[in-house]
Formats: sequence, C-alpha cells, structure tokens
Amino acid sequence: MSNPRNGDTKPPCLPRNGLVKIPTQPNGLGSASITKGTPAVKNRLCQPSSVPAILSPALAHRSDLPIPSLASPLSLATLASVSSPPGASLVGLNASEGSEQPSPERLPGSPSERQLAVDEKILNRLFWYFSACEKCVLAQVCKAWRRVLYQPKFWVGLTPVLHTKELYNVLPGGEKEFVSLQGFAVRGFEGFCLVGVSDLDICEFIDNYPLSKKGVKSMSLKRSTITDAGLEVMLEQMQGVVRLELSGCNDFTEAGLWSSLNARITALSVSDCINVADDAIAAISQLLPNLTELNLQAYHVTDTALAYFTAKQGYTTHTLRLNSCWEITNHGVVNMVHSLPNLSVLSLSGCSKVTDDGVELVAENLRKLRSLDLSWCPRITDMALEYIACDLHKLEELVLDRCVRITDTGLSYLSTMSSLRSLYLRWCCQVQDFGLKHLLGMGSLRLLSLAGCPLLTTTGLSGLVQLQELEELELTNCPGA
Repeated sequence: MSNPRNGDTKPPCLPRNGLVKIPTQPNGLGSASITKGTPAVKNRLCQPSSVPAILSPALAHRSDLPIPSLASPLSLATLASVSSPPGASLVGLNASEGSEQPSPERLPGSPSERQLAVDEKILNRLFWYFSACEKCVLAQVCKAWRRVLYQPKFWVGLTPVLHTKELYNVLPGGEKEFVSLQGFAVRGFEGFCLVGVSDLDICEFIDNYPLSKKGVKSMSLKRSTITDAGLEVMLEQMQGVVRLELSGCNDFTEAGLWSSLNARITALSVSDCINVADDAIAAISQLLPNLTELNLQAYHVTDTALAYFTAKQGYTTHTLRLNSCWEITNHGVVNMVHSLPNLSVLSLSGCSKVTDDGVELVAENLRKLRSLDLSWCPRITDMALEYIACDLHKLEELVLDRCVRITDTGLSYLSTMSSLRSLYLRWCCQVQDFGLKHLLGMGSLRLLSLAGCPLLTTTGLSGLVQLQELEELELTNCPGA
C-alpha cells in the first residue's frame, strides 16, 4: 500500500519506503523548503494510510552497528548522528533481549560520566530527539537505556511491519518456531502491519502477542492470503481492533466480510482486493454503523453501492476516499452526497467518469468539506473550480493533480478562497505564469505543488515570494524553473 495517487489527506512530508513516521519533535521548529524529487516521492507527502506508518524487524541481531563510546564529553551529542547501515530495515523484533548487554557499571568512562549516562531523568528528555531507527540502536547500548527507551511513550504513532519470513526462527532440526513478541508488548504497540501472511500465521500471531486479544487497536494485512475463515477468526479473537486495512488480499470474498465485520470497527480501508464489489459495500453499510472513515479502491463498485449507506453512517462518517473507482459516475455522486452529508474529507481520485456536474453536487451539498481530492479526473474543467470557490468556504486542501483541462481561468476562481492552505496542481499542463498571479493574494497558502507544469517560467515563479506564509513549494519537473 498502485494507483496514480491514493488521495489521502496529507500530513507533513514523510518517507514511505524509509519505513517510519517520526512524531513531531518537542522543539516546535518548523521548516521551509523548495522540494525536489520525483512525483512518486512527493506523492508520499499526502498519504496517511489508514494505518500509521512503521517499523520492520531487521536491525536487532546486527552486531556491526556503531555504538558510540561514552568516554568523551561529546559522546551524547555524537549519538545524534547514529544511523542504520545502508539497506537495513528499521527496528523490529526484540532480538537483542536474549543477547548480553553491558550493565551501567561496565560502561567506559569515569564514575561521574557513567552516572550521567544512566540518569533516567536526563535520558527521558534526551531520547525524544532521536528517530525511531536510532532509538532501536540506542536500546542495545545497555539495560538502563533499554529500560528507558522501551517506555510506550517513545513509540506512539509507530506501527511494526512484520513480513512472513520474519515471524519464524528456524531451529537446528529444521523446524520453525514463532518469534518472541514480548519486546513489542513492553513498548505497548497497538497496531501491526502483517505482510504476506496466511490464516495460520495470523493465528500464531494472536497466540504469541500478549496484547492481541484486547490491546491491538489497528490491524493492516497486505498482500496476504487470508481467507474468509482467517478474517473471521482474527476479528473474533482480537476484540480491540477498531481500525482494519486489507490491501492486495485476493482470497477473501464478500461473504467473508458479511461473516466477520464487527460493529466496533470505526475505520476501514480496502484496496486492490479483486473480490470487492457492490455487495461488499452493502456489508460495510449494514454491519458498521459507527464507521467514521472508509477508504476504498475497487474497480467493480458502481453507483448503486453509494446508496447503501444508512442514516446512522450519514451522521458518523466524516472521511470517504474513493480511489480509482472507475465505474462511479455523477449518479453515484448524487447517492453519496445524500447518504453522507457530514463528510469533511472526500477523495474522488481516479474516478474518471465524474464531471463538473458531479463537483457541483459536491460543492452544493457537502459544505463541511475541509479536504477535496479530484486528482486524475480528466473531465474536470475550470467550471468545477468555480463551484468549489463559491460554496466550499471551509476547504483547506484541494488536490487537482493531472486535471489537464484546468487553465489560468480556474486559478482565478480559487484566488478568492481565504481558507485554502494546501493546493496541488501537479501536471496541470495548461497552467501558465499568468495563472500564478491569481494565487499571490492567497495569504493562508502554506503548501503549493506545481510539479510537472511545463509552461511555467522563472518570471512567473519569482512572484511567489509574495506568499510570505508559504512553507513548501514543489517544482519538480518544471523545465522553466
């Protein structure tokens, strides 16, 4: 978790293939940058997956990781530069638990330095300044450091990613033994992402993770062979799960959703699952009355499915992302806006049959929208932007990537939107320097992406210095910049 964009709401720029979402540092420092890179890299800017992103268990047994000496006065500062070796995955299983770790008395340096190095009050403040990968390395320095670092507060917002091959240890006799997950339990992880697992692997996970019954709130299964039976067992046994993601799982059916979905689930993401069609949406609408967020990528869902949502969901559901639902038309938009009138986040990314009339319906009926994604909707024109500017006064984020029929005229409509903070115009190939002039009065704009706009020149871009609140400007693949 490939479509052109996934249309998610965009947190600050976070690497997805690097594997960790780092919590905001307490120093409160912001950043301003002109970002360069490929559009694929920048797409990660806006994807908060339905499951927060991650850790993967590979570092633990590495003995070649540099552990800085504590002997020098600069040793603690030096630790800030510790990083994982090239190609290494980030944290994982508590593999170091069985290995010998030095006690504080055996650390190098004078007694006063050793005392400073294990002072828990100092360490509790110091360790906030390290990345998750670095914390995993630092936890191997000594037992005192690990005791501090294994507090759940240092791992909030991180989700371990476990691949099938990493779940088992091969014993001398050739037999496989499920790995110990006690280290994860100590750190209090409430969410997991399992990749490539089967029904048996999930059962083993439930039996071996101490918090699985009640303590796990979020589960993500990717590219897995889970069947209807496995899905039913997982949701029956793991009573705490309220957020569920199924991506690239092609062995469960719509019947499996009918038999396994539980009313406690409040957030559901289903993508690249070939057996998902209208009946799956019927199951979701009838079995999940408390649903607040639905992310759906399904090529066979039609307009009919969007009429299934109940009045209860119309009250509770605030986020709907329909990505690459190719069969959805303006008729489906009619059903959606009447069924879910309280949406604050809507994505129609890749819904290529939606036109300006559909956007007009959205603008007239979903006045609470704060984020709207119309990327890869080739039928959208400047007229749609006029509807948006006239009615969506609370809109803070607008994504128009690959809307190739948008021109400078459309940007003139957007210039009246005082609440807009993020505007994405990637590969809008008709936008020119004159259109940028319309944006100069948007004092609230914090993020502007113009990647792949071939007609822009230095003359037009230089005027953007007037946007004094702008924090991020993307100019990737702009030959005139």
